[in-house]
Amino acid sequence: MKHFDITQTHLQDTAADSITNQAAEEAALESHLLALEEQYATLQRIGANRQQLAELQLQQARTLVGLGRGEEAWPLGRDAFDAFIEAEEFESAADCCDVLFRAEQEHSLSALGQGIWLAVTYPMDIELSIELLSHVVDETPDDADGAAVAATTALFLADVRADGVQRDNLTFFATQILAKVARRHSGVDSQQAFDLWRDRLELREPEKFLVRLRNVVDVLVQDEWWFDRDSLQGKLPVN
Repeated sequence: MKHFDITQTHLQDTAADSITNQAAEEAALESHLLALEEQYATLQRIGANRQQLAELQLQQARTLVGLGRGEEAWPLGRDAFDAFIEAEEFESAADCCDVLFRAEQEHSLSALGQGIWLAVTYPMDIELSIELLSHVVDETPDDADGAAVAATTALFLADVRADGVQRDNLTFFATQILAKVARRHSGVDSQQAFDLWRDRLELREPEKFLVRLRNVVDVLVQDEWWFDRDSLQGKLPVN
């Protein structure tokens, strides 16, 4: 009598379940994309304003990225970005930058840099700001200082912009990111070494690490700025 390998059967079922779940998720995204396209066509037909159309373009772009169709997502996200900048909806513009980065296209790193500039310059959803900065950590070589600067900025923003439980959760999360960067950057494995590492890289003084973040952003963006930074800064209340 032939005996079945229960372990092997279980593994096969798990793989099948995974494929089934993935297919179901893709089908749901495709259905959602179709609904968004229909909504967009309706808004165009009734003469909706550009910002309303941009909101749907952003949702379409995000859905396309989820489907692995970054090339199709790019023009939608890019057009939406321009509309949000024009309307001075900077949080939505930064959200576009996150989607454009995830689209993995030629200018995705430029999009990331511009999203970070907006996230640091303007008060907005702190989780989005930290998400953008965490991409720098993921993209930066282990021995480069850029990841340390980005992680420190994420911790700084969580500390000054969040409140209550959200502040506690996000500062803890950002601290963990910074500790991870310290380990891979310099092999830091103790609190004393961590404190010395922060001092050595001048990561305790915002007036220093924010200037260095600006250099990181410039490296990401190069000469591909999609808006006039001086014009936007001139409109800030401090000016």
